[in-house]
Amino acid sequence: MLFYKYTRCVAAAAILAITALAAPASAQPAPKHEFRGAWIATVVNLDWPGVRGNGARIVDTQKAQLATMLDKLQAAGVNAVFFQVRPEADALYDSPYEPWSYWLTGRQGAPPNPFYDPLAFAIAEARKRGMELHAWFNPYRAVRGSGYPNHSSHVSRQHPEWTLSIGNLTVLNPGLQEARDYIATVIADVARRYDIDGVHFDDYFYPYPPNQIGTQDWATFNNDSRGFFSIADWRRDNINLFVAQVADSVRAIRPSVKFGVSPFGIWKNRVPAGIVGLDAYNVIYGDAIAWLEAGTVDYLAPQLYWAFGGGQDYAKLAPWWAARVAEAGRHLYVGHGLYRSDRATFSNTLFSEREVPRQVRFNRARDDIQGSVFFRAKNITVFSSKGFADTLRTDLYRNPALTPPMDWKDMAAPGAPGELTYALTGADGVRLSWAAPDASAPEARRYAVYRMRSPTPPPPAFAMDDPNNLVAVTGETSFVDGDGMLAGADPLHYFVTAVSANSIESAASNVVSLGGPTGSETERPEAFELEQSYPNPFRETVEIRFALGRPAPVTLHIYDVLGREVASLAEGQWKPEGPHAVRWDGRDAAGRAVVPGAYYYVLDAGNRRAAKGMIRGW
Repeated sequence: MLFYKYTRCVAAAAILAITALAAPASAQPAPKHEFRGAWIATVVNLDWPGVRGNGARIVDTQKAQLATMLDKLQAAGVNAVFFQVRPEADALYDSPYEPWSYWLTGRQGAPPNPFYDPLAFAIAEARKRGMELHAWFNPYRAVRGSGYPNHSSHVSRQHPEWTLSIGNLTVLNPGLQEARDYIATVIADVARRYDIDGVHFDDYFYPYPPNQIGTQDWATFNNDSRGFFSIADWRRDNINLFVAQVADSVRAIRPSVKFGVSPFGIWKNRVPAGIVGLDAYNVIYGDAIAWLEAGTVDYLAPQLYWAFGGGQDYAKLAPWWAARVAEAGRHLYVGHGLYRSDRATFSNTLFSEREVPRQVRFNRARDDIQGSVFFRAKNITVFSSKGFADTLRTDLYRNPALTPPMDWKDMAAPGAPGELTYALTGADGVRLSWAAPDASAPEARRYAVYRMRSPTPPPPAFAMDDPNNLVAVTGETSFVDGDGMLAGADPLHYFVTAVSANSIESAASNVVSLGGPTGSETERPEAFELEQSYPNPFRETVEIRFALGRPAPVTLHIYDVLGREVASLAEGQWKPEGPHAVRWDGRDAAGRAVVPGAYYYVLDAGNRRAAKGMIRGW
């Protein structure tokens, strides 16, 4: 995945000659694939629902509030949400195992009336907007001490022998296989019945101080120590066993589902050097490094809720986590403490308006950080948070992005969308419509809409390399571009791709061209195309394939990342028969082997140009 992220940047830099609708000079270039998440917390009604209870008015209000929240997150550029569905052994969905949540209806065990399923509703609404939805579970917390009565079906009443009382908390005992089986069954049920994109845990394993565990589980340890002499090691192994059990069941039920955890931001005190504070390893017995080494998680979203500098320095913690996750070949989506930017959500010293944007830019400067997640949703959709939503919308997330593909999951592409058509709307606006691809595996989860302005239609494979050309990601089969789009000397060109659950894109639809001096027309993409080199990365030789739409003078050159020509592989008049294949042995014009690293190759054929990046491996 590091190669993928690096070469897409190289390729994008090499093809800036395409006249996309450019971002303002002040905007930092954004990658085409980036995880942009937000936590939607339901416990204590932190983010949603804003009102709990029953009755048609309340149900309608809850639905409208969630739809509006997703609209605002989408407008800010967010492409994934972690929706809390199990805050304390209860359910914000129709569960056969656990009672309806008090935080939804105001009475634990009372279903919504009139009935609806919040998780099913949230999935459908997120899908319309082209967003991933990860079901967020608090695995062990059973009663947080809020004072309301628990329903007779609640696990604390059905199986009190599975629980531990620690301060004002009741938690399921991580040391009991029966408790682990119960929680895993609850999660597997959701993965089986709901079309979720991910399963997500927060960092509540053994409780935090002041309710830190003491002697409450000694009897469990003495009864079944599994050969451990240290109760601390045994507690960590309890969590490791549970994480592996959930990973196995979820992957067996729905392989496309992404499984991740958001551990506390400090793994161990004084790791890395200079970091001090409470740590997950010794206090709540969460060993995220063990999960990475075992391959049981697809991503981590560590809660790095601190600023640059000091004993919890973001500039030290983020690279340390990035290196550990990269070593395991998994993804890192940093959790940001956006709640610390607004007085409505944080009472101590607030972050400056530059803090979280600076952290996002810091992440982007590294190939081993694939995105960000913000706590919490209301700090984007309701509270000012030092203007952060505006910063996302106008700068950091000005262009939409697809979530990053995971190369250990299904890399197959869906079928291409059907016929793309258009209609003019309003004051020179454009409504695009297309047909879903024929049913195939993998399914089309969402669609990517591309827009370019140029004298002639660019080849889609060429245009897809530039993130500036991506104008929308949607789960619907239509998209309306804003008013005034047709104003301009050159025509606009649109096409659409289908996108799998793993963010793998299909071939492009037909290209629709309209506006400018050439009038409006719809045309199929020409045969001109430059394919990705294979193998990539390569060690000895690499093959570059391309197709021509008509006879043309052709040149094919290799350049290094500084733009210096390394080799010329083709020159002269070529016929359109093909596809053509040219091989390169990794040597420059003088016959010397080039050093390992990033290169790009540029094909010129008449008045057409295409470029792609590649890697010479060690």
